[in-house]
Amino acid sequence: MRSPTYHRIDIDGHEVFYREAGDSTKPTLLLLHGFPSSSHMFRDLIPQLADRFHLIAPDIPGFGQSAAPARANFSYTFDNLAGVIQRFSEVLGIERFALYSFDIGAPIGFRVAIKYPERVTAIISQNGNAYDEGLSDVWNPIKRYWSEPTYANRDALREIMKPLAIRWQYEHGVSDLSNVSPDGYSLDAFYMARPDTEEIQLDIALDYASNVALYPMFQTYFRKYQPRFLAIWGDKDPFFLPAGAEAFKRDLPNAEIHLLDTGLRVGDAFPRNRHRNSRLPDLTALATSACFHRC
Repeated sequence: MRSPTYHRIDIDGHEVFYREAGDSTKPTLLLLHGFPSSSHMFRDLIPQLADRFHLIAPDIPGFGQSAAPARANFSYTFDNLAGVIQRFSEVLGIERFALYSFDIGAPIGFRVAIKYPERVTAIISQNGNAYDEGLSDVWNPIKRYWSEPTYANRDALREIMKPLAIRWQYEHGVSDLSNVSPDGYSLDAFYMARPDTEEIQLDIALDYASNVALYPMFQTYFRKYQPRFLAIWGDKDPFFLPAGAEAFKRDLPNAEIHLLDTGLRVGDAFPRNRHRNSRLPDLTALATSACFHRC
């Protein structure tokens, strides 16, 4: 089943939308998107991997087609978002899986991994940081908001939620902009324009500080459990520096690190006929690795 199917499921009162493809008897790959996207970002990757994996790609609460609970009823923290994803995997009966996580999806996935290390067979991090040296100066206004969560510092971040800034995330560092489809950033901007979404994203930005505080715990998990690990990183990412990718080797000596000549969004920077050359061989190696079947 190469073409994905589309589903909605209730997770403890929260409706979660997800895409699914592949044979459920094959190794499961759980794909977690980043800001401000949705599972739509995996639309080209999923069909390429569906003959080797069982693929599940949810929209994180507050993003895409999943429900966006009112802020009065749901606290948009990374602990809570990870809790929903953890329960999502349990309700679907996914006992063991590999993680493919991008951007803010990474600390959500890492939280699941440190809580249930026996369930995570491998990790693929696409510009998903876990080290202080991976944070660029672009984070300075966000760090200011962490240390002083005033209305003024919150308002200073609103510009990154606007359509031009969202488009910039897709295009920055890309050598050939004809390879960047407008579909992704246009859909992201559409979702961002929904009522209260900007406030939800600002709440999430504030709580990103909790991820930085957990970096040492993530690193301890890497050292202790030595999961099979692949980092795919755009070396011109304005948010997460290549040093963050290289740092994984400190705790995971066998990690594979692939720095690619592009920006934040690796999947949108290469022509569709180059996906197989730029990413698929590495993922195929993971699929056939004994690490996916570790007892």
